[in-house]
Amino acid sequence: MKVLVIGSGGREHALCWALKKSPLIGELYAAPGNGGMSAIADCVNIPVSNHHALVEFCGKNNIDFVVVGPEQPLVEGLVDELEEVGIAAFGPNRAAAILEGSKSYTKDFCSRHKIPTAAYRCFSNLAAAEAYIQQQGAPIVVKADGLAAGKGAIVCATVDEALAAAQDVLGGLFGHAGSEIVVEDFMVGEEASLFALCDGKTALPLVAAQDHKQVGDGDTGPNTGGMGAYSPAPVLDDDHIKEAMERIILPTLEGMAAEGRAFKGVLYAGLMMTDEGPKLIEYNVRFGDPECQVIMARLDCDLLPALQAAANGTLDQIDLKWRDEHAVCVVMAAKGYPGNYEKGTRVAGLDQANAISDVTVFHAGTEAKNGEIFSNGGRVLGVTATAGDIEGAVRKAYHGVDLIDWPEGFCRRDIAWRAIKRVD
Repeated sequence: MKVLVIGSGGREHALCWALKKSPLIGELYAAPGNGGMSAIADCVNIPVSNHHALVEFCGKNNIDFVVVGPEQPLVEGLVDELEEVGIAAFGPNRAAAILEGSKSYTKDFCSRHKIPTAAYRCFSNLAAAEAYIQQQGAPIVVKADGLAAGKGAIVCATVDEALAAAQDVLGGLFGHAGSEIVVEDFMVGEEASLFALCDGKTALPLVAAQDHKQVGDGDTGPNTGGMGAYSPAPVLDDDHIKEAMERIILPTLEGMAAEGRAFKGVLYAGLMMTDEGPKLIEYNVRFGDPECQVIMARLDCDLLPALQAAANGTLDQIDLKWRDEHAVCVVMAAKGYPGNYEKGTRVAGLDQANAISDVTVFHAGTEAKNGEIFSNGGRVLGVTATAGDIEGAVRKAYHGVDLIDWPEGFCRRDIAWRAIKRVD
């Protein structure tokens, strides 16, 4: 088979890495890929935004199956365009991708289908939003309705912070994504990520993962796209997964089908583990990054048939297998991220890090030039390790980090601290 993975981040590198193991694959392509993906896939210089060129490439090169990684092309309907010309693809169509494309839609959907989530109101008018915030008090959460690269949710400790956030978002901080905002109650608990492969009627849960969204140690500073992740997530045990599937994932699948938006692909539920059980924070319609890295590191079966089954409606015939090991991913980012940062800095020591047993360095924002790797984004690498226990996986991952020579980069030094604290 000829398979194309669309995207250029650590998530897509991890998907290529897992797919490359499949005996079913003859040729593996990535568009546009990155400096690390080029070692395992033929990278095609087509941006994810150029749907016409991507569809044309698939036709000319007889691509059998496409895996769409990022949220933007999913929300914009790339899967629809591929299927219109007879090319099978993994990921939701435009109608189903609205679960990530519009937070206000998702909150209203949860209300219609009695899916547990935080109380909320939606606003496009600043004065109305300010009045509601004053009435509700703080802490409170202000979210941009549309896609904001994982940075559109602002947790506000005070009313003044919330008023400023509402003004910033509605005032254009995230462009069109902030033309409407969701203001919701602050939920108390611990966050976890639950992923489920879906084929429109069947949902198959993946192993649980937990990420670290804030930039600084101790979960401090502004939110990012993710500074690290680990799996399993002790906060989300088998009983909690069963409860989340029954109360959140399956009702969502049934509700989407009933509303003519059958969901196929991977449904990523950001959960808050509260005293009342798991509640939905928000949905994403693609694998998380960096959660994908630790999930793929633990996968112990062929990924391709599972993705195909999600696309063609046969997930009930799939049995996923997982390694018992723990997995940890430490993200290395450019200094200044998530604010202003420098691109084009040389990254060395990658071969030494990859030489450590059970360590894989996934590339995100990198490009290859003359046999060397240079930074080309905010989050640049995801050093991922597996071991028999969480402490061992953490040690291996940071050993890999410490072998990488990149003065312009940084990372958090406390990834998986919650899991380690539970062991202690």
